[in-house]
Amino acid sequence: MTFITFVLITALIAFVSWLKTKGEDGSAKGYFLAGRGLTATVIGFSMVLTSLSTEQLVGVNASSYASNFSIIAWTVQSVVPLCVLALYLLPKYLKGGFTTIPEFFEERYDRQTRQIMSLLFLVAYTFVMIPGALYSGAIAFTQIFDVEAMFGVSFNTALWGVVWLIGIIGGIYAVFGGLKAVAVSDTLNGFALIIGGAMIPFFALKYLGDGSMAKGVEIVTTTHIEKLTAWGAAADPVPWTTIFTGILIVNFFYWTTNQAIIQRSLAAKSLAEGQKGILYAAIFLLFLPVMLNIPGLVSFHIFGDSLKNIDLAYPTLVSKVLPKPLLGFFTACLFGAILSTFNSFINSAATLFCYDIYRPMLKKNISDEDLIKVAKIAGTIIAIISMIIAPLLQYGTGGLFLLLKRFAGFFNIPIVALVAVGFLNRTISGKAARATVLLHVILYYSLVWIFKVKINFVHVMGSLFVFDIVVMFILGSIFKRETPYVPSNSNKSNVDLTSWKYAREVSALLIIGLCYLYAILSPWGLAGGNGLGKITMIFAVLTVVIIGVISFTKKKDDNAAIKVEATK
Repeated sequence: MTFITFVLITALIAFVSWLKTKGEDGSAKGYFLAGRGLTATVIGFSMVLTSLSTEQLVGVNASSYASNFSIIAWTVQSVVPLCVLALYLLPKYLKGGFTTIPEFFEERYDRQTRQIMSLLFLVAYTFVMIPGALYSGAIAFTQIFDVEAMFGVSFNTALWGVVWLIGIIGGIYAVFGGLKAVAVSDTLNGFALIIGGAMIPFFALKYLGDGSMAKGVEIVTTTHIEKLTAWGAAADPVPWTTIFTGILIVNFFYWTTNQAIIQRSLAAKSLAEGQKGILYAAIFLLFLPVMLNIPGLVSFHIFGDSLKNIDLAYPTLVSKVLPKPLLGFFTACLFGAILSTFNSFINSAATLFCYDIYRPMLKKNISDEDLIKVAKIAGTIIAIISMIIAPLLQYGTGGLFLLLKRFAGFFNIPIVALVAVGFLNRTISGKAARATVLLHVILYYSLVWIFKVKINFVHVMGSLFVFDIVVMFILGSIFKRETPYVPSNSNKSNVDLTSWKYAREVSALLIIGLCYLYAILSPWGLAGGNGLGKITMIFAVLTVVIIGVISFTKKKDDNAAIKVEATK
């Protein structure tokens, strides 16, 4: 029955996605950017589901089971870069009409910089990020649902089978459907995941409270309260100091420059829809601890330290508390999360190859029809390579796994540095940018793998971001552009660039919400056995004041704009 339910729900999502996308625009713009017609809901859900995978469901909950809530820094802190993306970067991206982030590097620096960064993206996607997502998703899937016992096969066979099942289905969405098929399926899977993900803490707390959810909540908030802190000590998974260094920079890379994430907002039907979608995603991320941390905490209260492997905390809890009739639905939810990450990265990798490598270097005057054919071939090849590599990761040592986790440091930090400097400075040249990227790669490799510095890994990333900025300015004083960079004043995307009228207010509320979350998950809040009354009152007053100031400022700006218009 579980298998039948899983197949029916997965097939239903695929069928609805096909109905929503059949007869779509067959142009390159339609295939790669969904005709620049995505709405806020689709953008928001697609961004979230691309980032959310079983690796997080299993891994983050495992950290909360073994330690405390400090791991939330990797998720909820993403609210900050998303607000920056909505208010500052997206208007620039849409005005420039960019299809890929490396297109900005060519406009700001030069073509060589664009091609180098595109190749860096493609190598990372094809050989690390996509295989890593497939492997971790397949591991989680086989663990939670015991695929070996279900079909009477070995672990190796189960792993290969799940990897190729995800790869084939995800490839169909990404290769043949284009961005809209990916985004629509992500939206549907997103709705399902919200329901499925929320079921686990609900049933877990009821189980802990002997049928009473309220009693379960009382247990987790009054016993072992030290686990409720989000402010990690030096020995915790995320020391609190890293919140303000490398983690923030990595989150900025992932949410403001990563092609697989950004491509949804670049496909917005208008700036307002894009901003709403981005901020919808931020709201969802702010509530992720309900899915990614509370189940791990409840696992500790139920199982204690009896689990031999902390990664078993989430799957063991699921099998313990989830009613069997709902297992098929939950399976489909998790499968959709794995699928979303895979097909999104495949679609983005194909887009990067076509727009940044194939067309500018090999065939500038290629037709839309032929470009889409190239994208399908490239996407298929990337998918196959990734599906071959992914199961082989099981034979790697801890060093290989560490390599996969840390490889992102080779490209995410310099990309953020290049974008930041690109917008804030007008004279630094492409030669200075490329030299900085090369120095970063050499220094990063030396610090992490040769010298094996003892400071926290995340601090290394934060320090190198500062290093990259400083080096770019030093080299930029020697290697300058022939003419200062001036962004184009024309609207190259041909979409309405009017901002959403509540964008600033919602962004402010999100930042306040993030601070409030860290306040209640601290020694001054739940982790100290204190009530939430004083903290809530302080933040309520703060919210009223900040929103009032924003509204007053916006009203003054609007009045000034009206006077200028009247003068004209």
